[in-house]
Amino acid sequence: MPTAALFRAVAAATSLGLLAVLFRRPDLLYLAGPLVLATVVGLLRRPPGRPQARLMLSTDVPTEGDELSAAVTVLAPGADVVSVVLAGGRWVAPTSGGPGGYAVRPTPGEPAEVEVALTVRRWGRHRVGPALVTALAADGLLRWGPHEVESRPLRVLPRSDPFRGASDVPQARGAVGVHRSARPGEGAELSGIRPFAPGDRLRRINWRVSLRTDQLHVNATVAERDAEVVLLLDGRYDAGHSGGIDGRASGIDVTVRAAAALARFYLRLGDRVGLIAQSERVLTLPSATGRRQLTRLLDALLDLHPPSRRGSEPELLDPHGLDPRALVVLLSPMVGRTVYERAAALFRRGHPLVVVDTLPADAAPAEETEWTGLALRLWRLQRATRLHRLAELGVPIVPWRGEGSLDLVLRDLARAGSAPRVRR
Repeated sequence: MPTAALFRAVAAATSLGLLAVLFRRPDLLYLAGPLVLATVVGLLRRPPGRPQARLMLSTDVPTEGDELSAAVTVLAPGADVVSVVLAGGRWVAPTSGGPGGYAVRPTPGEPAEVEVALTVRRWGRHRVGPALVTALAADGLLRWGPHEVESRPLRVLPRSDPFRGASDVPQARGAVGVHRSARPGEGAELSGIRPFAPGDRLRRINWRVSLRTDQLHVNATVAERDAEVVLLLDGRYDAGHSGGIDGRASGIDVTVRAAAALARFYLRLGDRVGLIAQSERVLTLPSATGRRQLTRLLDALLDLHPPSRRGSEPELLDPHGLDPRALVVLLSPMVGRTVYERAAALFRRGHPLVVVDTLPADAAPAEETEWTGLALRLWRLQRATRLHRLAELGVPIVPWRGEGSLDLVLRDLARAGSAPRVRR
């Protein structure tokens, strides 16, 4: 495609030639000659074919807060200058903070490559690009583009701070695992020393105690069992404002990051973890173990978005088919009325339940008026009243504070689950 420089050169040479003929000024031809020669020489060096460009990412699955590079490779033989403009978004933007525009002079015979450092600021499904590529050739007389290079999808996993907590669960189950069971059996957890009985293995004999008492004693252990954990996510409201990894977190941000941290923790213990999330649609992931389950769970969390329609309170479905021994962790900003009813119903059915309050402490309305402060205060008082009533039923409620948030609650539930029950 001809550029404005080519039109100017042709117009200047033609004008000088006409003036030389009309006014019989041969000296003007000496001025027009170099322009014609430079134009002809430049057009003789035009590229042999159309340039080709592609956009590649250093990784397709980063974690929010990570940096990655977007490389735009342009194969443009004969090009003098190649410019690239990479479109950025709100959550994936150039690390420098400025526009993603760059210009390079390619080495003859080699493709031109432009790398743009990007920072991902929030979890979710995003796209990088498109990129606009322009190539100048023939000393700026010819131009190719701007050509749009298709954008690339990006799956940004939620950041989860290293979560370490108590491995106690109310009711462990299964045949293997890391949780201490109340039932004696083969395991590594020592529960005491008892006299030798028929069927005991010789390797369990405690010789020190046996020699002191002149009677064989063995080390008594308890069986180690695994557990099932069901993460119940309430994503109907995005309370607060999301500012990405460096800004204020909304209710859904805290909910998703807390769910990711808990899933990583319990799956590393060998437990089965399942997911039931409700936002625009209901997401269900059956309980399973292993690294593959973690990948599936994190991928499902990326689709958690609040309903776009505003109006009455969205319905929160009542989960059915839960294992009565599974630990249910309800993660919610506790906004609305339905979530309290669902939590109370799960507790009355006998499910081991922990409610994790994910409402940010600095949550505030998007628009402020002269009545905003009073309305927010009344809403917080009403919310505190509902939380108090739910706690009076015996439902443990803890705010999410990262590492160690659930330790005391899980220990209390484990003690209550192992206590002998009296049948009436």
